Amino acid sequence: RSCTNIAMQALPYFLGVICYVLCTMRGVMKRTITSALLAITLTLGCGGVAVAQEQKPAQAKAPDLLQAADAAVLREDWATAIKIWKPLAAQGNQYAQLSLAYAYRDAHGVPQDYKESIRLARLSAAQGNANALGVLGIAYEKGLGVSQDYVVAHMWFNLYAAALNGFAPDRKRIEAKMTRAQIAEA
Repeated sequence: RSCTNIAMQALPYFLGVICYVLCTMRGVMKRTITSALLAITLTLGCGGVAVAQEQKPAQAKAPDLLQAADAAVLREDWATAIKIWKPLAAQGNQYAQLSLAYAYRDAHGVPQDYKESIRLARLSAAQGNANALGVLGIAYEKGLGVSQDYVVAHMWFNLYAAALNGFAPDRKRIEAKMTRAQIAEA
């Protein structure tokens, strides 16, 4: 696989990370991390022009639209980002689904709706989006739109860790709140 192919596949992931950072952080650290992630994203995006031209027109548009949504988020123009994400999510774009899940969870540009956040995260997770697995784990850990359930949260964090080659800080955090019997059940 060429570097360009890898860059184009990684681009939506970095967009999702930027959106997550913007949704969860504040102040100088938020701007510093967001600037670094945006620089990486733009570097990857510039290298992927040839690959985007090889794709079908509808597929080639999604990365461009996701970049436009990311730019809107950087301006804190949530209405524009939501307007871009909603049709992409309805078409099954896992990155738009996850971005909307964050938006509904954190009330950015839409009324807070944990159940809609969970629905969208599940759709994204079903397509293999590792970050969506983490979102679902946190939802069950904290009881956001679902009944708080450490065993189910642990299950989602196990899947998340497996998708990240064993990296499991969330799983370790939840295990500290669980009994041995609950861990064995998970």
